Amino acid sequence: MRATRRLGVFLKPYWLWATLAPLLMALEVAMDLMQPRLIQRIVDQGIARGDMGVVIETGAWMVGLALIGLAAGLGCGVCAIIAAQHFGADLRGTLFGKVQALSFGNLDHLETGKLITRLTNDATQVQEVVAMLLRIMVRVPLLLIGSLIRAILTSPELSLLFVVLMPIVLLALVWIVNRTYPLFTRVQQELDTLNTVMQENLSGLRVVRAFARGKHEVRRFGQTNDTLMERNTAASRMTALTMPLMMLTLNMGVVAAVWIGGVRIVGGELQVGELIAFTNYLMQTLMSLMMISMLVVRLSRAEASAERLREVLDSEPTVTSRPGAITTFAPEGRVVFEDVCFSYDPNGHDPVLRDINLIAEPGQTIALLGATGAGKTSLVNLIPRFYDAQSGRVMIDGVDVRDINEEALRGKIGVALQESILFTGTIRDNIRYGHPEASDEEVIEAARMAQVDDFIRRFPDGYDSIVGQRGVNLSGGQKQRIAIARALLTRPTILILDDSTSAVDGETEARIQGELARLHQTRFVVAQRISTVLTADKILVLDDGRIVAEGSHDELLSSSPIYQEIFDSQMERGGVLHGAA
Repeated sequence: MRATRRLGVFLKPYWLWATLAPLLMALEVAMDLMQPRLIQRIVDQGIARGDMGVVIETGAWMVGLALIGLAAGLGCGVCAIIAAQHFGADLRGTLFGKVQALSFGNLDHLETGKLITRLTNDATQVQEVVAMLLRIMVRVPLLLIGSLIRAILTSPELSLLFVVLMPIVLLALVWIVNRTYPLFTRVQQELDTLNTVMQENLSGLRVVRAFARGKHEVRRFGQTNDTLMERNTAASRMTALTMPLMMLTLNMGVVAAVWIGGVRIVGGELQVGELIAFTNYLMQTLMSLMMISMLVVRLSRAEASAERLREVLDSEPTVTSRPGAITTFAPEGRVVFEDVCFSYDPNGHDPVLRDINLIAEPGQTIALLGATGAGKTSLVNLIPRFYDAQSGRVMIDGVDVRDINEEALRGKIGVALQESILFTGTIRDNIRYGHPEASDEEVIEAARMAQVDDFIRRFPDGYDSIVGQRGVNLSGGQKQRIAIARALLTRPTILILDDSTSAVDGETEARIQGELARLHQTRFVVAQRISTVLTADKILVLDDGRIVAEGSHDELLSSSPIYQEIFDSQMERGGVLHGAA
């Protein structure tokens, strides 16, 4: 249970509640342990002697002690809930903050569906076990030891039953734990898969409907759901054995105690009240073991979840700032790649970029063309250090990007991606996302340059219009232009447009390019359309992770077969664009 114990640090701020809960539970256990002895007194000194005074007095004591135990138990429950809920909230908050600090490489490994499961289901499993522990971790050992001692004091001869019964229970517990832990690990892994399937389906529901693949998705979900059900059933089947085994042991113990005790009562060696008290203590002892069995099963499941949470908490960002990294950075925008090689594999296998050398002077527009998978996006992702190159250097104004603080570096780089992610809130808030302090005039100016101001004003609430989840109430082109405005509002020295106008019509794209041309900033434009890159200062053609051609449009058109092929595939020779070029 090492992973579960490591998460105990989140309980430390709430030590008062976490301490009160066990103390109150100890008081409740003390009250419970006194009840069988009082019953013995009623039977042997009250009923056997016909003394109603003893019966009434002892009964009153039993009621009073029961009420004290009730109050203590309620207090323990309240304290345990307060501590556990705060524990869970802090754990989820820390996990979420950790995810925000992770690099793209970490997120590629952990995956969104798995992270959702860990921040919700896994965290809840651990939280519930913490609440259970605060109520039971004192009750079980105290009740077990106290009942055992009381039973021995009541009848040392009958107490020999524990020598037979307790090994049976302990062996059953060890067997169940060894079988359930791997089962619950597989259950949580399958829950990851189910969450991933649901997330993909819900986010891509329009695609599913467009291709009439609803039945396929239902079957796909059904297969995953059935697998999860089978894993849960296997784990639950194993845990279901716990209660019958414990009850069988308990009943065997009670039968043996009554049988042996009855013989001793007939022989005058034991009183009826003593047998009743011993039987109660026996039941309390074995019930304690039953509670241990249930707790162990829950701990097995929580340990599986805690191990998955620990993996997130122990993850170290693959991209980190070097000691003494520059925190104040005001570049002019000269970007240089020197012999850069990059792979998504941490060991450098299957590189997606090989021997990249390029120079972008301040204010230049660098366009990147190439087939899908050529490495265009991977190349521009190295500039803001979403990933680090395995070899070579990426420099801005002669400074290795690894020597610049991440926040300082990304504060000077604007990024607009092809998949424009918008957040629930107003259009104004989405444009301000990277620069929350921007004035309304600055927001409007950025929107105007991105050619998005006109359509925003057509909304009834203008810039205060609410954006649906992931921008569901906006078209693809509108979302892309809002994303461009968001990038422009940060006033970046370097602007990266990763196929960010693919859903924008050619006329609007030309106007955006005209606005960008007035800005003095270094731009990297990843594009699929030739029309997007015609006016670029330098066009790089990538193929299989290498730069195979470099130059202006006219230079490449006359010297690069690959560029000519791309050009010919998109427009005819002698067309308007070619003539203009």
